[in-house]
Amino acid sequence: MHTERVYLKISPEEFDTTTLAELIQDQSSPLWFTAIDFSGQDLSRINLQGMRFERCLFAGSNLTAAKLDNTEWLNCRAAQAIFRSATLVDAKFSSSDLNNTQWQHSKLAHASFEGCKLTGANFVDAATLGLNFSDCVLRSACLSGLSFYKSKLRGLDFADADLSYCDFRQAEFLEGGSLSMARVNNARFDQADLREASLDGLRLVDAKLFKGAIISKSQASMLLSGLGLTVM
Repeated sequence: MHTERVYLKISPEEFDTTTLAELIQDQSSPLWFTAIDFSGQDLSRINLQGMRFERCLFAGSNLTAAKLDNTEWLNCRAAQAIFRSATLVDAKFSSSDLNNTQWQHSKLAHASFEGCKLTGANFVDAATLGLNFSDCVLRSACLSGLSFYKSKLRGLDFADADLSYCDFRQAEFLEGGSLSMARVNNARFDQADLREASLDGLRLVDAKLFKGAIISKSQASMLLSGLGLTVM
């Protein structure tokens, strides 16, 4: 039987009277931080497993090698935060600003990002088995080598992103999304359904990468027009 997790809620007023280390040491239940400013703090290697963060600020914070498994992040602002080598298995990020964050070598197995801003985020060499993005902005993000095999990709904006060596085989783009001007060197799109995605800026010189992919007639016309051809 599934048991609802019980949190001990920590307000900004309570946080002002103690340190984070003391709170973690004395915890008897997972902590729920609301509207607390962690901006610029060195939180590297800290153990925050199972914690919940709501409307918290982590701008520029250093969470290198932190233990963040089973954490929840709701409406947080963490632009330029560093999550390198952190463990985030089953972590959930919702409606959060994560622009220009660093995730290299992190463990993101079964983590999820929903409605998040991830422009310029770097996920190179992250362990991402079961990673899920939904309704996210990933413009200019570095996602090289990630696998989206058989994934349903809802509302994902990959414009200008580095998708080199990514695996989109049998993936399905739903509810819009964009691959505009994305770098797709050595990516695989076999049997991917791209009909709802924007392909602006992609060139037929990359056509072999899309062998077996499903596109619409209007997308085919747009790709051919890039060669100066007109489809009648």
